[in-house]
Amino acid sequence: MVASTPASSTASSQARTTGITAGFVGAVGNTPLIRLNALSALTDCEILGKAEFMNPGGSVKDRAALGILLEAEEQGLLKPGGTVVEGTAGNTGIGLTHLCNARGYKALIVIPDTQSAEKIGLLRSLGAEVRTVPAVPYRDPNNYVRLSGRIAEETPGAVWANQFDNLANRRAHYSSTGPEIWQQTGGRVDAWVAATGTGGTYAGVALYLKEQNPAVRCVLADPHGSSLYSWATAGSLVSEGSSITEGIGNSRVTANLDGAPVDDAVRVADQAALDTIYDLLWQEGLFLGGSVGINVAAAVETARRMGPGHTIVTVLCDSGDRYRSRLYDGVWLAEKGLHQPVRPA
Repeated sequence: MVASTPASSTASSQARTTGITAGFVGAVGNTPLIRLNALSALTDCEILGKAEFMNPGGSVKDRAALGILLEAEEQGLLKPGGTVVEGTAGNTGIGLTHLCNARGYKALIVIPDTQSAEKIGLLRSLGAEVRTVPAVPYRDPNNYVRLSGRIAEETPGAVWANQFDNLANRRAHYSSTGPEIWQQTGGRVDAWVAATGTGGTYAGVALYLKEQNPAVRCVLADPHGSSLYSWATAGSLVSEGSSITEGIGNSRVTANLDGAPVDDAVRVADQAALDTIYDLLWQEGLFLGGSVGINVAAAVETARRMGPGHTIVTVLCDSGDRYRSRLYDGVWLAEKGLHQPVRPA
């Protein structure tokens, strides 16, 4: 008599032989690296974008959310039926809520009321408990990040994801995003360029790539209104101007960013970022969010500084669908003193 095979064993075998993933978790990562043809031709460099908008939750933050959640489980901090609390500009909360649904937890998300209606609405549609709060500086005790930490302490069975200072964030990118980029380029990477909010994506990839080749140039991209450009270039946290971009820039050096290599920095104005995402739509067919404009514009500037023949890698963080009522709306842009790019005839 032949013994029956457990269903879990059969599923694992199928995954190994057919590429079937183990649910939502198994679908996170292994995103393509897309050559941005028009910009590569313009700069005479290879400008490559990691297609993180293709993660199952729709953004690069799926990786951090998964790393944070798995480490909380491994450490016994998160029990079945527990609650994950996080302060987020949106994408990390979206990734966490997807994962909580998949693994039997509740999600409680604290988000500034300045974030797009699309992201706030999506969080509610996914089933998160969403608390919108006024946008105030980090030094204010009611800042969304600090408030989420207090809520987690007061909620029975809850853990605080703490994406800004929880090193599980950058470890997730060190162990997945960085190795994927190295493998996909065959080790031919001259520069890594990315904006940072929590610091996890930039730092995790930078640390990995520097270990493989110390000559890889790590460049921090930053919008106006953030202090990180000043920190990277002058050693002081001084901000200048403001920006409409969501989820990137910071007034402090987070634990995730601390100690990460920074060889150069590029500051990108909102209009330049806006022009870039419209060019990506019209020239490449890619419908992407505002932080992508910061990243890609900074990658182009890095290519200009380094000269022809280099391979520059950046990250395509999320889809433009989460910003339709803002970045792709001419009236909203005009109210912010920006003009909506017009497609060339």
